[in-house]
Amino acid sequence: MPNEDVNALARLVLAGGPVLPRRRLLEAHGTPSAALGAGHAAWRDAGLASTQADALRNPDDEVLTGTLAWLQRPGHHLIGWHDADYPAPLRRGPSPPLALFIEGDPGLLWRPSVAVVGSRSPTAGGRENAQRFARALASTGIVVASGLARGIDAAAHEATLATTDGATIAVVGTGTDLAYPPHHAGLRDRIAAHGAVVSEHPPGTPALRSHFPARNRILAGLALGTLVVEAAERSGALITARLAVEAGREVFAVPGSIHNPMARGCHRLIREGAALVEGADDILSALAPLAADLANALRERLGETEWGPPPSAGNAPRALAPDYQTLWEALGHDPTGMDQLVSRTRLTAAELSSMLLVMELDGLVTAEHGRYQRKTGFFTSTASSTQAEGQ
Repeated sequence: MPNEDVNALARLVLAGGPVLPRRRLLEAHGTPSAALGAGHAAWRDAGLASTQADALRNPDDEVLTGTLAWLQRPGHHLIGWHDADYPAPLRRGPSPPLALFIEGDPGLLWRPSVAVVGSRSPTAGGRENAQRFARALASTGIVVASGLARGIDAAAHEATLATTDGATIAVVGTGTDLAYPPHHAGLRDRIAAHGAVVSEHPPGTPALRSHFPARNRILAGLALGTLVVEAAERSGALITARLAVEAGREVFAVPGSIHNPMARGCHRLIREGAALVEGADDILSALAPLAADLANALRERLGETEWGPPPSAGNAPRALAPDYQTLWEALGHDPTGMDQLVSRTRLTAAELSSMLLVMELDGLVTAEHGRYQRKTGFFTSTASSTQAEGQ
């Protein structure tokens, strides 16, 4: 965004209060700077409260300066409701936020993700299940999202980070620069370095009780599905599951012992229609239609038209844009990691992630353990049989 739009969007965020009027203002005027310059009458017509209008006219200079300084640092991003990069799944979710502060890779918010949530005081078995599901999902290229909390959240994040090329997103109820609980500061730093930390709150925002239910709607909105591993009958994880249902997403629950109080929330979800799952394959098959919808949204975002006929003898589809042609040529017969693709194509990892997702969902590319290759069947018959013999 131009600097004037970054400044204006930060002021709109810092105005606080109900989100819907500020979204309306952006929709009516197109850009943050135009919305800010529209004046008091336009703000009133959009539904802004007088306190919000006062905050727009007279922002807290110290907080605004700190926010803009944070955005100047590498790897720090602010994506607003008006922006084409605003994640499509979240846009369709419950009460989408005005903007997202992101530390890390914003491209991960466009990849298929599953929210893994549950008790802050899980049993040993529950923790192991969270780790097992997170590793299995991450190894297929699914982004594992959670809330950086104690227990199941932390287990899912840690297991994903330990998986080769695993990607994880932490959606937090503080500023992205803070960790809650505080002893997760190291985990927060690792996620920011190898995944993404996401918040609707500006940097420096402390943990407040009211922020966490609101945080759950972002987590549910970003993910194509929510997996509840362990949860008591009254649990924040069940709130996330309910928000996922409201967003039209899949909800999955891991069954447990009838003697385990931490299984009662999962059993309740299953009685109410959540899918009982025993392994990651149960989740992946259920998410296929939602992943296809995400691929269509990606095509719109990237300006893609028809793919054209399937490639033959190693040639790319005729209708691919130049960057896709470059990526197709960089993909070999052997699995290729993201670092190699970045080096071969000179494209960024975020750009490649989006492009690879579209190609994977259209059946041109396969992904396994964070490595990509052209799909068998799009080679010559000789190449296909050679690959089959080596498997």
